[in-house]
Amino acid sequence: MQPTDHDAIRQQVRTAYAAVANTGSSCCATAPAPGGSCCAPTDQSVAELLSRGIGYSVEELAAVPNGANLGLGCGNPQAIAALQTGETVLDLGSGAGFDAFLAARQVGPTGLVIGVDMTPDMISKARANAVKGAFANVEFRLGEIEYLPVADAMVDAIISNCVINLSPDKAQVFHEAFRVLKPGGRLAISDIVLTAELPAEMLAEVALYTGCVAGAAQVADLVAMLAGAGFNTIRIAPKDASREYIQHWAPGRNIENYIASANIEAVKPLEQTP
Repeated sequence: MQPTDHDAIRQQVRTAYAAVANTGSSCCATAPAPGGSCCAPTDQSVAELLSRGIGYSVEELAAVPNGANLGLGCGNPQAIAALQTGETVLDLGSGAGFDAFLAARQVGPTGLVIGVDMTPDMISKARANAVKGAFANVEFRLGEIEYLPVADAMVDAIISNCVINLSPDKAQVFHEAFRVLKPGGRLAISDIVLTAELPAEMLAEVALYTGCVAGAAQVADLVAMLAGAGFNTIRIAPKDASREYIQHWAPGRNIENYIASANIEAVKPLEQTP
């Protein structure tokens, strides 16, 4: 695969995550063998174990409907988002609703969480989970994170978990994030970053792209994209300890030598530069 055709990449990602939604499989958490599918079966106990390993508490895992946690994350954006009662939060690539439901607990009944996902099967699953868990302050919208179905200056905080690396146009994602944030709003995401240049054969693998590896960007490039979108107070902190679980995404491929999970934070200034 040559990552040049944005629509083709989005369709590959959509297809892979539709399979996750329909089978309960985990792409990012159980990665592909060479030539194989990124979607290897897992169950709820495995998803919970994986989530504990990336920073979620037992209490958080118990607070969401069964089936909301698919074990797809690479960190816990709640830990850096500092969500407050009454805030409006946007979850980019909300999947089955796991992080959105945790955010909903933090913002309370006067707050609102909007989840956006481009996979219809995920939206259906998340909406069913919202009903199952009686989450009245969460809504899920079908859309691409490069073209958000959200009004200008509507949200206080944006969270995301291991999703922006899947976008073929990350700069556009950050421009859209900037557009929908209120002045002073913040971006708090967990994602995969490149720590070394990936070999060409890895970059060409569809399964490694949909498995949260081949689409990762260098920290310096992400900083430039965020600054170009208008953000300031940019902080990107790769986590060396993440290599311990990343190595299991593609056993024997040594991908932990090229990527790491990172906390990515940025703020939309209160005043815009003319």
